Amino acid sequence: MAPAKKSKAKNIESLSSQSTAATSNFPSCIRLVPPNSVAINIHAKPGSKVATITDFNDEAVGVQIDAPARDGEANAALLDYISSVIGVKRRQLSIGSGSKSRDKAVLVEEVNLQTVFDALNRVCKFH
Repeated sequence: MAPAKKSKAKNIESLSSQSTAATSNFPSCIRLVPPNSVAINIHAKPGSKVATITDFNDEAVGVQIDAPARDGEANAALLDYISSVIGVKRRQLSIGSGSKSRDKAVLVEEVNLQTVFDALNRVCKFH
C-alpha cells in the first residue's frame, strides 16, 4: 500500500507543477481549476450606474455592478456581466466563494485560461 501512496503523491506534485508553469504568464487573480475551469478573484463594487471592469491586477479584477447589493441582485448582475465579457453562457458561471462579500471567486466552467485573460484584458484596455 505504501508505494501506491507515493506514486499518487508524485502524480499530484507533477500536476501542480505543470499547472503552475502553465499559469505563470497570467496574473494570480485568474487561475486554472482542473480539468477545464477557471477561477477569477473579483472585487465587486455594487450600486454603480454602469457595469464595467475598473482594474485588472494580480490581486483581483475590479468590477462595478449596475445593481444594488441586496437579495442577490448584484451577484446575478455580476455573473451576467462577466459571462458577456468572456463570451460564455451564463450557466457556465457560478460564485465559488464570497457570495455575501465584495471579494468573490467566480468559477467559469468549460473555458481555458487564455480565453479568460484575453477577454478581461481587452475590456480593461477600453476603460
